Amino acid sequence: MKILVVNAGSSSMKFTLFSMDKEQVLAKGLIERLGTDKPNMIYKRPDGYSSEAVIKVANHVEALKAICEKLVDPQTGVIRKMSEIEAFGHRVVHGGERATRPVLVSDSVKEIIRDCFALAPLHNPANLAGIEACEVNFPGVPNVAVFDTAFHQTMPPQAYLYALPYELYTKYGIRRYGFHGTSHNFVARATGAFLGTPFEKLKLITCHLGNGCSMAAIDNGTVIDTTMGMTPLEGLVMGTRCGDLDPAVVLRLLEIGKTPKEIDHLLNKESGLLGVGGINSFDMRDIIAAEKRGDQQALRARRMFTRRVVKYIGGYYALLGGADAVVFTGGIGEWSSFAREKILVKLTGLGILLDKEANDKALGKPGLISLPESKCKVLVMPTDEELMIARSVVETLNSHAE
Repeated sequence: MKILVVNAGSSSMKFTLFSMDKEQVLAKGLIERLGTDKPNMIYKRPDGYSSEAVIKVANHVEALKAICEKLVDPQTGVIRKMSEIEAFGHRVVHGGERATRPVLVSDSVKEIIRDCFALAPLHNPANLAGIEACEVNFPGVPNVAVFDTAFHQTMPPQAYLYALPYELYTKYGIRRYGFHGTSHNFVARATGAFLGTPFEKLKLITCHLGNGCSMAAIDNGTVIDTTMGMTPLEGLVMGTRCGDLDPAVVLRLLEIGKTPKEIDHLLNKESGLLGVGGINSFDMRDIIAAEKRGDQQALRARRMFTRRVVKYIGGYYALLGGADAVVFTGGIGEWSSFAREKILVKLTGLGILLDKEANDKALGKPGLISLPESKCKVLVMPTDEELMIARSVVETLNSHAE
């Protein structure tokens, strides 16, 4: 079965074509700068071939058509005809409380996505546009929506509710939803396979650390807490997002003359490592390089980042009543042995003991980085959200057929 995974943004469309018989990537890429006069298409194959060119497309429908033309191109394509694609998988950021698993797209599912526009105004409209582009170009071919929020919907009320008047939840859906669910789901299952134990029998703390950062406490296959909230702004210090914040800070910003739009931009785009680091970069590699040069502001930013992670690992360890493993994934989690070390040396009180040599070698590949005598295992586990979406498509179609 060949599945095209689509991740449609407001000005972009990412794609990955899988052959699911061997879970093989056939081609991937993206069209960026949609809506401008110079949309750019990047196309890559596993054999090393790649191309990049400005193309003429005006919207998601035309972008998908251009992608498909590339996939069947006699010179650069990877399939002979588009009918070889048997289904589409779509990343959808927000599914609210009604989307608790991947689902075959129908009118009612599209209504769920629309109902969450207010909760994810930058993402859900674009995600729906990607689905509708597939429906226009490929009528009758099934589309499966995989929601970032779905994996976290096992949280109990005491975890997802805010201590606000209950009516704000019942009327307006103000609660913690959590994000990065597809990534947390993938690495939890991959960790179970790595350890030889089904993830449904493990207590895990999964740490997705990249430009966006989140953590999840997973108890025997169910999420009992996660760091992101009603939006992806809550929780850890991130590349440009502030994470946890006293709500009164927002009130103070209003008092000094900031508009809601300005505050939204400040908290989401100008804060985090970028706002604190003082080097005009949100890239952890740049922050660490500046720290090693003796830059005190960069040092402060990195310490804030790792301290927040340590704080949540400790809290989740207590909530779970101990953990079988702490798992690092994402750009920083997979590739920064320095950041991992700075986090883990603060956790010896939990009996977590780092194998420094293993940590230095575990870059972008699965690996155990704790010592044998460590009370809790620590792993690096690369994430693959596109593959998780493709697997979800296969499972959903098989379930629907049954």
